[in-house]
Amino acid sequence: MPEPSSVAAGNDTADSQIVRALLSVRELILKGEFAPGVRVSEAPLTSRLGVSRTPVRLALERLAHEGLLEPYPTGGFIVRRFTLDDVWDGIEVRGVLEGAAARLAAERLRNEADVDLLRTIQRDMDALREPTPETFPAYLDLNDRFHVEVLRLARSEMVRQALDRLLSIPLASRSALVSLQNRFPEASAIFIVGRDQHVRIIEAISRRQGTRAEAIAREHAQITRRALEFALAHSDALQALPGGPLIQV
Repeated sequence: MPEPSSVAAGNDTADSQIVRALLSVRELILKGEFAPGVRVSEAPLTSRLGVSRTPVRLALERLAHEGLLEPYPTGGFIVRRFTLDDVWDGIEVRGVLEGAAARLAAERLRNEADVDLLRTIQRDMDALREPTPETFPAYLDLNDRFHVEVLRLARSEMVRQALDRLLSIPLASRSALVSLQNRFPEASAIFIVGRDQHVRIIEAISRRQGTRAEAIAREHAQITRRALEFALAHSDALQALPGGPLIQV
């Protein structure tokens, strides 16, 4: 009978291979390595990624659940095709969910001090000023942390799960907006608006103004659409974004 420690080590190795396969295949798809409608097979990926077939199969199943892949009639999966309407709808629904999260955060706030972490994150973002190629990774991380913290304050597992699945839709996520920073002149104005909305979301939550927090958060999601509309006028910018090659314009 194997020692418990060896079993745990084996499970950790298997889990790490699954995570590695998932992240790698998702990145390949979003970069356009597999065109929409192309079949994604396990065998070539196992060789390419250097992992066994089981982690690859589980990764493909997860990506199908996320919506990046869809079942192929004779088995396996193909890369899903996305339209601009899919992207716009994804952003719209994201706004509804993030608005609900902001409203619940305000309504369920226990102590005003619970908003301090949001304030700290925003101060750190402000210190970076408008993102540059050098500060972009740090800014992206802080932006994600801001929205994760709003979701934590909402204390809603249902909203969290719904958002997790929705954010897998190419270009509907928050990172799409941040990725567009500095790609064209209009990005500076969008950055200023987004920063102001963060500040107003914090204020509304701290004052327990649920309706106001929801409205601002929904409006905040829509600046992603504005940024992408600018990107559509610069086809090279759109194609350079993660997931851009999957969009049929």
